[in-house]
Amino acid sequence: MVRRSRGIRSKTRQMLKRKPRERGMSPITRALQEFEKGEKVSIVVDPSVHKGMPHRRFQGKTGDIEDRRGDAYVVKVKVGNAMKSVIVRPEHLRKV
Repeated sequence: MVRRSRGIRSKTRQMLKRKPRERGMSPITRALQEFEKGEKVSIVVDPSVHKGMPHRRFQGKTGDIEDRRGDAYVVKVKVGNAMKSVIVRPEHLRKV
């Protein structure tokens, strides 16, 4: 038997699929948006942008901007009883 691969994008067939009218390049304003420290954001993965893409377990989660790291932001997200820090580029963030 061959062992199944368990890559970072495994089990994401539905999640990383865009609706037919949303296909193609994302708007540039989404990549240029800026956030302030302490602002509430929600993580919405944009499958057309691979760079700075968070893990699928954080899809749909809401957190607070903790810090800026280069072009990306550090978002504090609660997963279960633990607080996680996720490094995400602005293409995958929306203001709440």
